[in-house]
Formats: sequence, C-alpha cells, structure tokens
Amino acid sequence: MMSLSPSLGSPNNLLLRDMKSEERGLYLIHLLLTCANHVAAGNLENANTTLEQISLLASPPDGDTMQRIAAYFMESLADRILKTWPGIHRALNSTKVTMLSEEILVQKLFFELFPFLKVAYVLTNQAIIEAMEGEKVIHIIDLNAAEAAQWIALIQVLSARPEGPPHLRITGIHQKKEILDQVAHRLTEEAEKLDIPFQFNPVVSKLENLDFDKLRVKTGEALAISSILQLHSLLAFDDEALRRKSPRLLKGSNGFHLQRVLPLSQTTLGDMLEKDMVNGYTPSPDSTSSSPASLTPSNSMNMESFLNALWGLSPKVMAVTEQDCNHNGPTLMDRLLEALYSYAALFDCLESTVSRTSLERLRVEKMIFGEEIKNIIACEGPERKERHEKLEKWFQRFDQAGFGNVPLSYYGLLQARRFIQSYGCEGYRMRDENGCVLICWQDRPMFSISAWRSRK
Repeated sequence: MMSLSPSLGSPNNLLLRDMKSEERGLYLIHLLLTCANHVAAGNLENANTTLEQISLLASPPDGDTMQRIAAYFMESLADRILKTWPGIHRALNSTKVTMLSEEILVQKLFFELFPFLKVAYVLTNQAIIEAMEGEKVIHIIDLNAAEAAQWIALIQVLSARPEGPPHLRITGIHQKKEILDQVAHRLTEEAEKLDIPFQFNPVVSKLENLDFDKLRVKTGEALAISSILQLHSLLAFDDEALRRKSPRLLKGSNGFHLQRVLPLSQTTLGDMLEKDMVNGYTPSPDSTSSSPASLTPSNSMNMESFLNALWGLSPKVMAVTEQDCNHNGPTLMDRLLEALYSYAALFDCLESTVSRTSLERLRVEKMIFGEEIKNIIACEGPERKERHEKLEKWFQRFDQAGFGNVPLSYYGLLQARRFIQSYGCEGYRMRDENGCVLICWQDRPMFSISAWRSRK
C-alpha cells in the first residue's frame, strides 16, 4: 500500500496513472476512507488534499468499477464539506434543474438494465393474485405509482380469471401529478381494451405527508398494498429513536466489523476493502455534527405511525421491496464503508452487462446511484432519505406494527427464478429467506421482497 501524507501534497501523477487496476483500486479505497476520516474530524485542509489525489485516479465516464464509484464518493464527501457553509452550497446548486423527462428516462433505464424491479413486480403481483382469489372488488394502493408496467401485467392476469374479472381500483401515490396522469392513462387504456371495470384514484403527496383519508378505502373491498423501494425514506423521521436502538459499529482499533460483510467475489471491491483494512486503518471518532442536520417537520409521519396507519386499513396482503443494505448507520464512517460494498456490487452488475462507454450506463450511475450515494454520505437528519436497511430489521418493524409474514408461494418463486435464469447473466442469484426473497449479485444480497398481512 502506498503511504499517504496529505501534508506533503499530491503524489506523483505519473506513478498514480501507471498503477495496475487492483493496485489503483486499493489506493482509491485507502484515499476515500482517509478523506472521510478527515471530513468527519473537521480537518478540511487534509480532506482537500486527499480529494485532489482521488480526482487524479477517479474516472466516471470510462474507468473501471472502482474508478467510477470513487468519483461519486469523492463528490459526496466534497458536498458534505460544502454543507457546512449553507450559503455557498445553495449558491452552487441554485441553477441545477432535472427535467421530468430525464427522471422518467433514467428510471426506465434502471428497469431495463437490471432484473431487480421486474422480479419485484412478478413476486408482488403473484402475492396479490393469490391473496385476492375469489374477490369481486379489489383495491390496490401503490405507494409509488411511477410505473404502469406492473399493473398492466396484473390487469392482464385478472382479465383471464375463470369466474370473470373483478372490479379493480388502484390508488396511486406520487409527488408529481404528471407522473400519475401518465400512469392513469396507460392503465385505463389497458382496462378498457380487456373490458375490466377499473378506476384510478391519484393522490399527489409525499409519503411522509400522506393523508390516509384520500386513499378512500371502503368497506367490502379487498385491499392490497404495494411498496417498492419506498418505506426506508420514512426512517428519516425516526432518526433519534434509531440512534438509541442501533449499536455503534465503531468498535475495536479498526472501527469496523469487516467479518460481517461477505466479499463480493475475488479481485472485487470486497477483497480490496479487506486488504486495505488489514493494514490497520484507524478512523478517528466522527460526529454527524460535521454536516448540519435539519429539524424534523412536525407534520411528517414517522415509520411507526405510518405502519400503524397501514395496519389499520386491514390489508389482505402488503408486498414490500427494499434495498437489502445497511446504509442507516449512525456515523459517516459506518455508512461510507457499507455503501462502498453495496454500490460496488451494483456497478459490477453494469460492468458485467453494459459497455463502459454506454451513455445509458453513465446516466443510471450518475442520476440514480450517484444521487443516492450523495444522500447517504453528505446528508443528515430528515434530509437523509436513503436509509436502506436489512431484511431482519424490516421483520422486526412489521412484527411490532402488528403484521404477520405471508410466505411467498412456490409458484411465485418459480416464476422469479425462471426470469433470473433467462436474464442472460450468471451473476444474478435468488435466495429464499424465511418465506421472503433476496435478489443477489454473486453472493451479496441486493434487494429483499416480502409479503405481510394485518394480524387481528
């Protein structure tokens, strides 16, 4: 491992650029961890020097996995520093605008480039179909109605029921009316084509500000709830409670429990991280005070009250998909190490299936993964929305809220497994875990899918 002496200035540029891929990757990890330690300790001069060194090696447009991911972590650490000067941070970001068309495009690219959402749709729809067998009036609440494809597939299955199609109502929740209008148009068109009685109830709202009366749940209808990559954002409003419950991971001289994380595969970032940490990297105690936290809005709903409200609706089934990662640690150093592992796996997925020069790949990396990394690393308090947690944590929460687990059926698992096998990439795997499903890259779980119902 090359020695790092921030006070001596940047290392020799030619030496850095001539590094082999694995050596460069190890050095980038070392630089990122060192930089994060400086940022957490408020040592901005050394952080600046280290960021300069990272910039010589990171390469988002055409580099390898570690070069690409390092660029986004570098940007996130710099953004965290800038947040200590809110005026400068706001000034630098005041003209940034993301067009709705770009948001829609990049979400479609994520849907197409990865199998995760498609598998989630298959298993969610199958759980709903099985729970709604024989029901004549079905109401589905979609906590993020951004994509019509899932419900078009469900409408097609319901239209073929031997006893005839049910009356179907879908309540779609989204922050943007334009998105809901597009989804409503596509679903109404499909329902009319298949002659299914159908209604779409749009609710323009953030999840934490949701007025449950607008869901218009009626007596006599069978209710299903679908949540795909949504619930974790509500943990932002449980911040203090989670800090009290979550044990600190900074223990021992190295400050990390590396043995609890499975390596991704040989010569991947997982191995690189192990090698770097064995060299005795010791973080200084960090504090979330290095990035200003916002006050919790009084009108926002926390996780406990939101789940209690969902339980009160008495759904026959609630299907939940979440990132199966631990990105909600109490400190910057906890989150940075965990995020390096999990996002490296996502970048490896693209490295195995898409050209490095692909514009579509770059868009997904920058607009989805890059923004998530920035939120995990640079933000605190209610502003930090990307609070992904592991399946066992969700089990505890749903159980405490009065939900019982509904094991995903053999037929649903069979459909999902066949889909993954037909995807054409050997790295994707599926694991059955206590009646739930973990979708993995190699042996690393990436997304969890589970089903629940109210216990009365």
